[in-house]
Amino acid sequence: MSDAASLSPAAVEHVARASYGKLVAYLSARTRDVAKAEDALAFSFLEALSRWPKSGIPDSPEAWLLTVARRQLVDQARRAMTAERGIDHLTLLSEELREAPHDIPDERLSLMFACAHPAIDVRMRAPLILQTVLGFDAANIARAFLIAPATMSQRLVRAKAKIKDAGIPFRIPARDELPERLEAVLAAAYATFSAGWADPMGADAQRKGLADEAIWLARLIVELLPEEPEALGLLALLLHIDARRLARRDDFGRFIPLMEQDPARWRSGMIEEADALLSRASTFRCIGRYQLEAAIQSAHAIRRRTGRADWAALERLYDRLYELTRSPVVALNRAVIIAETRGAQEGLEVLDALAQDKRLADYQPYWAARADLLARLSDKAAANDAYLRAIGLEADPAVRDFLEERRKRVMA
Repeated sequence: MSDAASLSPAAVEHVARASYGKLVAYLSARTRDVAKAEDALAFSFLEALSRWPKSGIPDSPEAWLLTVARRQLVDQARRAMTAERGIDHLTLLSEELREAPHDIPDERLSLMFACAHPAIDVRMRAPLILQTVLGFDAANIARAFLIAPATMSQRLVRAKAKIKDAGIPFRIPARDELPERLEAVLAAAYATFSAGWADPMGADAQRKGLADEAIWLARLIVELLPEEPEALGLLALLLHIDARRLARRDDFGRFIPLMEQDPARWRSGMIEEADALLSRASTFRCIGRYQLEAAIQSAHAIRRRTGRADWAALERLYDRLYELTRSPVVALNRAVIIAETRGAQEGLEVLDALAQDKRLADYQPYWAARADLLARLSDKAAANDAYLRAIGLEADPAVRDFLEERRKRVMA
C-alpha cells in the first residue's frame, strides 16, 4: 500500500481513471447493463477519493474498486428484487462477488465491439466508446461533437438501453464477422481523433486531449488485436497526423498549410513509429483504407529527408484510395495532387468534374483548392469568387485569415 501522506486527490483520480474502462467492461460484460455498471463504478471512485488519501492506495487498486462497485450493484439489486429479473440479477452478482478476482481480465475490446454494434446508431458509436471506455462525461462529449449536452445525454442513455434491451453480446466477433465490426470500432477511434484535431490550439478545454485519447485507444486496439493490419494502419495514420501538431500553427497562432510547414517541427519519433507500424501491416498483404491513408501521410513525411513530398507515390495512393472508397473528399485531394504532378490546369479539370457533386457544394477545402488553382492560372476574378466562398464556409478564424490573405495577394 502506498504512503497516504504523499497522495494528492489528483494522484488518486489518476489511478482510478486508468482503471475506468477496464472495470466498466468487466462489470458490463456480466450484467449487460452499462449504465448500472457506470453508476456503481462512480460510487466506488467516490469511495476511493474519500478513503485513499487517508489510508493510501491499495496494493491492487483495480480489485479494490471492483469489489466496492460489485457490492454497490448487489445493494442496488437487493433494493429492486421485487421483480423476478431482480432476483436473477442479484443471484448472478452474489455468485460473482464470492470470486473476488485479483487478476481482472481486460474486456475493453469486447465493450468497444458492443458499443460499435450495427444495432447502435452510427452517430453514437464514438461517443459511447468515449464514455464507457475512457470515462468522458456527456457534457464534454457533447462539446466535442458539437451537439447540445441534453441531446447527447439522451442519446447516450438510449444507446446503453439498446445494448441491454437487445441483448447485444460483449464479445470479440468471429473471424468472418470481424472486418465489418472492426471497421466500426476503428471508425469510432478515428472520429474521436478528428474531434480533438479540430481544436488545433488545444484551447477548448472540452476537446483538449481528445486526440491523445484516440491514439491511446488505437494503441489499445493494436495491443488486443496485433494481427489486424487495418488496426495497425489506423494507429500509423493517427501518429503521422499528430506528428505535425506543432507545425500547423506558427508562434502567433497563424494557420500553416501542410505544404508550407517546416518539417523540422514534425516529431520524428512518431513518424518513425508510424512507418514501422505501416511496414508491419504490409506483411499481412491485406490493404485497406487506413493503411492507404497512413501511406499517404508517409509520402508527405518523406519531405523531412528529401525536401519534397513523393508526388508520384501520392498520386498512385490516392488513385487506389479512390477506387476503394469512391469518396468525394478523396477525389478532391487527388485533384490537388494531380495539380502538383501534372500542372494546375489538369488539377482544375479534375475539380470541374467534381463540381456537380452536391456533397462538395458547402465543403470549404473544395473552394479553397479551386481558388488556389484558379489563382495559379491567373484567373483573378474566378479565384476571388472561390476564395470568398471558402472564407464564408470556414469556422476557424486562423484559416479564415489565411484564406483572406491569399485572396488579397491574388487581387493585388
